[in-house]
Amino acid sequence: MASNRGVAYIKPGVVEVQSIDFPKLALGSRKCEHGVILKVVSTNICGSDQHMVRGRTTAPEGLVLGHEITGEVLEAGRDVEFIKVGDLVSVPFNIACGRCRNCKEGKTGICLNVNPARPGAAYGYVDMGGWVGGQAEYVLVPYADFNLLKFPDKAQALAKIKDLTLLSDIFPTGYHGAVTAGVGPGSIAYVAGAGPVGLACAASCHLLGAAVVIVGDMIDERLAQARSFGCETVDLKKSATLAEQIDQIVGAPEVDASIDCVGFEARGHGCNHGVEQPATVLNAAMEITRAGGAIGIPGLYVTGDPGGVDDNAKIGNLGIRIGLGWAKSHVFTTGQCPVMRYHRQLMQCILHDKIQIAKAVNVTLISLDEAPKGYKDFDKGAAKKFVIDPHRMVAA
Repeated sequence: MASNRGVAYIKPGVVEVQSIDFPKLALGSRKCEHGVILKVVSTNICGSDQHMVRGRTTAPEGLVLGHEITGEVLEAGRDVEFIKVGDLVSVPFNIACGRCRNCKEGKTGICLNVNPARPGAAYGYVDMGGWVGGQAEYVLVPYADFNLLKFPDKAQALAKIKDLTLLSDIFPTGYHGAVTAGVGPGSIAYVAGAGPVGLACAASCHLLGAAVVIVGDMIDERLAQARSFGCETVDLKKSATLAEQIDQIVGAPEVDASIDCVGFEARGHGCNHGVEQPATVLNAAMEITRAGGAIGIPGLYVTGDPGGVDDNAKIGNLGIRIGLGWAKSHVFTTGQCPVMRYHRQLMQCILHDKIQIAKAVNVTLISLDEAPKGYKDFDKGAAKKFVIDPHRMVAA
């Protein structure tokens, strides 16, 4: 029988590469004729995975991780018409049926049919339908014709795979944050967080024509990475306020658009920079975003956080100063990025050299066996996007 290995969450702070079942074209007791089995070409470690690995969610022991997947079709179900064996494809992290009301409206992040617990599903993620993750050698992808983005030229795609692997999540997610914040030509944009999604968002702001992109973080290495592709930066450890530092850059203490690429594990700014304050980024964004501006929130917020700072935070009830946002007529956009809304266009930007997204987020290749170390390095704040290469196809 064919073998398979995957990265499993064991307990807070611990992941392990284990032997796991080889995927079948089956969903429980019924055949999955609309699905495909992929040989995983690349699969990325995401900041959202880190929330689980830190023990900040209710993720169960043994969960096979990984929702950022690019692969080669190994086997296709009888009902798959347009995706063929041998195709190289990008897998949106949202699992979507293509048939429900939300999918038909393009809201594939909140599909109604792929998770019995709530709208929306993802591979290898807590409360997202129980789907096996793709930080593995092989994985099942359902509803293949609807979900998968086929790369038009396989050889060309393999040559740019370090960029194209980011289409499964962080590039569309960062772009979605920028779009929903209203970033466009001439905008002054603030991106909170210089992790991979924040860096992808900053690069997306440039792609959308922003005049100034300001990135805030507390890790010097990540701020340096943001500056490497033309961003201004603010060091949130400094005693000067965010508004004061923005004023020093653009001559006014406000921006047109703000994007929260941090989420619920946010820490205080200035003298409180080591203290977890989960509403800090949202409140700061309302303070510095101009009246009539918009705030994109691709950063993750959860309904269950065992490690929350208080009883309210443990259920996602945060001290958000909504009155300020109301007074300034801010627009807020939350939730999973609907990857399919953007991934084809962003693929074309990559293929035609309009953006170097892998360079912006500092893609760093590792083997499947190096994944546990990758998680540890990422958790320490490394300014890298770790991409797992299970079959050494990318390295080759």
